[in-house]
Amino acid sequence: MNSHLTMYILSDSIGETGEFIARAAIRQFMSDNYEIKKFPFISGKDRIKDIMEDAARSFSIVLYTTVSLENKSYIEEMGKKYNIPTVDIMTPPIEALEKILQFPPKREPGLIRRLDENYFKKVEAVEFTVKYDDGKDPRGVKKADICLVGVSRTSKTPLSMYLAHKNYKVANIPLVPEVPAPREIFEKDVRRVIGLVTDPEKLIEIRKERLKALGLDFTANYANVDRIKQELEYSRGIMERLGCIVIDVSQKAIEETAAIIIEYMNKNFGDNII
Repeated sequence: MNSHLTMYILSDSIGETGEFIARAAIRQFMSDNYEIKKFPFISGKDRIKDIMEDAARSFSIVLYTTVSLENKSYIEEMGKKYNIPTVDIMTPPIEALEKILQFPPKREPGLIRRLDENYFKKVEAVEFTVKYDDGKDPRGVKKADICLVGVSRTSKTPLSMYLAHKNYKVANIPLVPEVPAPREIFEKDVRRVIGLVTDPEKLIEIRKERLKALGLDFTANYANVDRIKQELEYSRGIMERLGCIVIDVSQKAIEETAAIIIEYMNKNFGDNII
């Protein structure tokens, strides 16, 4: 390549796809004599006209990602007018998918970016939930979208992780008679606090299985029926003081309990849950 090439990237979103493809393509050629100019969020003919006129003044190529048929047609029209090669990145795969799926595309710009934002939001929620699992740091209660409280083995951790994958930041606090409940849960909006209880007999079974997995004796206080009843009574007392919703998880799968919580949060906060 003897002349300096300018690669113009036009997009009705942020232009990352076009830039990535442009860089991947140019690397197949033995030259560093190029530059990339990216123009995101193009939304009308006037802007396209200015960019194409600028491109006409140099040795250039235009790569574009737009779902707008009007913008696509105008870019192609201006490319022919100024004799600038244009590459439509989006149309071939969209048309192929439309043919296979037998229904038209949404043609909404920025959808992939919204999906990426949702992904990172989920990662943030999971990281938060791991950090504030099992009362590791009660300060997390203040920042949590949802705070779960209950005795040990009432599914707080798996439920927290399930909700985190729905983008909720969750803190969970174990309630133990010998350990004062953290003041943070009493300062929390009670609508964001969820109490979890279970049947004593069910809890005994679960805790015995836990002890078995750890290679410990079933006679441990952890699985003692009187001790378990004491813990549940204590936890219910805390929940009554809080005035929070209480869910009996005895016969419920994680997904079922999560659905109840999500419905409750939607009812209380609508679109402002998270």
